[in-house]
Amino acid sequence: MKAIIVGGGIGGLASALALAGRGWEVEVLERAAAFTEVGAGLSLWLNGLRALDALGVGQSVRERSLPEGQAGIQDASGRWLSRADPEAREGGNGLVAMIHRADLLAVLHAAVPEGSLRNAVTVSQVRADGTVVHSAGESRADLVVGADGIRSAVRASVWPAAASPRYAGYTAWRMVTPAMPVDGTSESWGRGERFGYGPLPDGRVYCFAVANAPEGAKDEGLAGLRRRFTGWHSPIPALLDATGQDAVVLHDDLYELPRLRAYAAGRVALVGDAAHAMTPNLGQGACQALEDAVVLAKCLDGHGGLDAYDRLRRKRTQMITRRSHRVGVVAQWQSPVAVALRNTTLRLLPSSSFTRSLAPVLDWTA
Repeated sequence: MKAIIVGGGIGGLASALALAGRGWEVEVLERAAAFTEVGAGLSLWLNGLRALDALGVGQSVRERSLPEGQAGIQDASGRWLSRADPEAREGGNGLVAMIHRADLLAVLHAAVPEGSLRNAVTVSQVRADGTVVHSAGESRADLVVGADGIRSAVRASVWPAAASPRYAGYTAWRMVTPAMPVDGTSESWGRGERFGYGPLPDGRVYCFAVANAPEGAKDEGLAGLRRRFTGWHSPIPALLDATGQDAVVLHDDLYELPRLRAYAAGRVALVGDAAHAMTPNLGQGACQALEDAVVLAKCLDGHGGLDAYDRLRRKRTQMITRRSHRVGVVAQWQSPVAVALRNTTLRLLPSSSFTRSLAPVLDWTA
């Protein structure tokens, strides 16, 4: 049995690895000239780590990541609003591990069967019968996996009536600072603005900033970020000051994908952002793509086929997409009265509520 995977990102490489592990011949088509990723950091929560274990690369990823026992939400002055239960640990580690995106991709890339990756191939059309039209010609497979992101050509071909991605109402910046000490992982909420950070294994710090903005607004750059977050609690101004002018600061408007009515049709299945692009408010984008890969391979190995994959993954990922959307709405409130009410409510909740609220997301097992 042969599978063609369109897209060589996290979801695509994980799908190739999962299917190859169950005897499939796999071919990954990636439009970029090389399998590289500039990227920044990302969070791997417990469910994502379990998916990596099921793929056989969990230990390799853990060796390149940094487990964090402390995670939570602060306000702009540094007062804690909500923190993870310190007892919520698994295998001696915390709820989340921080890793550079390039390191995760490198582990997945190395594990995929040699010779299965094809660069500089652009897919223009996919048909439900497994035909893939691309810049190198035309191919046919028993399964086509659309792992080509939020602007998926696979989704557009097989589900032409699907709704377009929807702007979330806020924009984001991502960067990695030089090595500097920080105490755990944190996200801070202001009025229509957020700033988060987490240490990477080599001492560098992954940072992200979020702000309400019109779609397509001009990027204010690093200088604008420093002005925006001046006066916020330590170490936020220091992290921005440590980010040099020559540093890569990635800026993107944030989008989410309206619910699809199916993730599979004929011989085609969607994974990752192609199926359920979500806002990053729960740190679940990569984790859900990893879960998709594990479940897809298992369903195709005598556990219900693509119908079961569609049923299982659509219900779960759309639940998480809704949760992430709701968190983003509350986190981006601007009204002083609403923000004060939000912060007071969060502070009054018991410490266990942070972990308990994440349970439906993190409790997934392979």
